[in-house]
Amino acid sequence: MGRSVRLFDRKKSRFKQQPKVLILCEDSKSGKRYLEDAAFHFRANAKVEVAHCGVTHPSGIVERAIARQKAFDKVFCALDRDTHHCFNRAIDLAKPHPKIKVIASFPCFEFWLLLHFGYNRKPFAAAGGKSPGELVAKSLRSQLLMEGYEKGENVSHFDLLKGVPFNTARTLSPRVLTDAANSGEPNPSTEIHLLMNEFEALSVPQSI
Repeated sequence: MGRSVRLFDRKKSRFKQQPKVLILCEDSKSGKRYLEDAAFHFRANAKVEVAHCGVTHPSGIVERAIARQKAFDKVFCALDRDTHHCFNRAIDLAKPHPKIKVIASFPCFEFWLLLHFGYNRKPFAAAGGKSPGELVAKSLRSQLLMEGYEKGENVSHFDLLKGVPFNTARTLSPRVLTDAANSGEPNPSTEIHLLMNEFEALSVPQSI
């Protein structure tokens, strides 16, 4: 007797298809490279596209997210507050779109890197002709391993800081964000840890 053709039927997957995620950021090198490497670390890279969208101001990034959202299940916009005049407009633009979530850093992404070295809630204000973001980068360069940090470098800072420093940042960032909410002063704080949580969640198969 021949075997039933049912034996050769392809088995249905027991897991949900992972969402397709887009991340847009204004930094075309160091920040973008960090997020790409973090996604790879969590084995989420196959479902995550980190793209610099050709504009370096918050509202332009959100506008690009709105234009591209149909092709994705989730869209994250990693935005720096710094001295951008259109930051609040960018937040408002994103609100009507459930797929789009702003991941804000005050004053900039480099504050997330700085949290790899310890708790910090000292505000960064423009001084000496330097923007708040530039002063965060200056503070970051005072830390071990980060002496040569430049925002525009295509260097894998994730690989440099993973392990204990990375876990330190993931622990401290929610505490900083809670303190910022309680005090009403977001400078400095960041939501980058929420992206790390998303990467980690994407690495875990979800049963149907």
